[in-house]
Amino acid sequence: MVQLSKSLQRTALLLAAGAGSLLLATSLPAADPNDTTIKADGGKLRVEIGGQLFTEYNYQDVPRPFFYPVLGPGQAPMTRNWPMKQAENEDHDHPHQKSLWFTHGSVNGIDFWADGPDKGRIVHEKFIKILSGVPQGIVHTQDKWMAPDGKIVCTDDRIMRFSSQTDCRILDFEITVHASHGAVTFGDTKEGSLGMRLAATLRLRGKVGQGHIVNSAGQRDNDTWGKRADWCDYYGPVNGQTVGVAIFDHPGNPRHPTWWHVRDYGLFAANPFGEHDFEGKPAGTGNLTIPAGHDLTFRYRLLFHKGDEQQSKVAERYLEYVAPAGAK
Repeated sequence: MVQLSKSLQRTALLLAAGAGSLLLATSLPAADPNDTTIKADGGKLRVEIGGQLFTEYNYQDVPRPFFYPVLGPGQAPMTRNWPMKQAENEDHDHPHQKSLWFTHGSVNGIDFWADGPDKGRIVHEKFIKILSGVPQGIVHTQDKWMAPDGKIVCTDDRIMRFSSQTDCRILDFEITVHASHGAVTFGDTKEGSLGMRLAATLRLRGKVGQGHIVNSAGQRDNDTWGKRADWCDYYGPVNGQTVGVAIFDHPGNPRHPTWWHVRDYGLFAANPFGEHDFEGKPAGTGNLTIPAGHDLTFRYRLLFHKGDEQQSKVAERYLEYVAPAGAK
């Protein structure tokens, strides 16, 4: 019998171990690119698609729930880091514009848009459902809108669906506001409602801003502010690739098509309540009241895509979004 030296014995063992590792690695199935996994992570929910981070839902000890980070195709960071953390080339303005959120600047006269002790807060109450799977993951929450004195102004249910398609990731956001504690009036102000603060290079202006805006009516860049459209898209370079985010306004939403509070410094918001600011109408024209005991639902799709609005076929994808269930 041939005796191996100690060094050769170690080499043989390493080779055998390496072969076993290779066999183990090649025997594992590849992650399903459409598989969404949602799990609790210290006051946040971590959402992964195909084994990669998509976003985290921050709900604990915050002025309002928000998504951060938000990663698009190729893991491109789509939203500003500040004030959650420091990053180069980011302006330190509007600290209440935290990545991706829903709120409004006047609800029964209370400002839920900005932060501070004299402002309203949206407080996460509980999760109704957290579901991972294919073709989508689902999170259903209940929240309380609280005045500075602690009184409840109204409540909401949020259903958030996470999924993916070729070259894009999708967040379907549905919110039902309940006039559970008396009538609720969303006041006429530009400061609302479904909002994002985009990554620095997506902006139109600023030291590194190279982005563009376009809406379904064909208006572009600064001409899109305060205009009504079925959808609006903000795109530009991030980490060497062109990516963008389109927000779709569902045709069943009140006052569809919505107005867009979309700024050249990276604010991107759908707001159906700001007619005074957007169109110069008398103050209060845009007020919307939910009678006591009633509710109102808003639905939006956020499409995080590669390329510009033409390359990513935003208009076609909007038509797919609004098509009746079961339509071919």
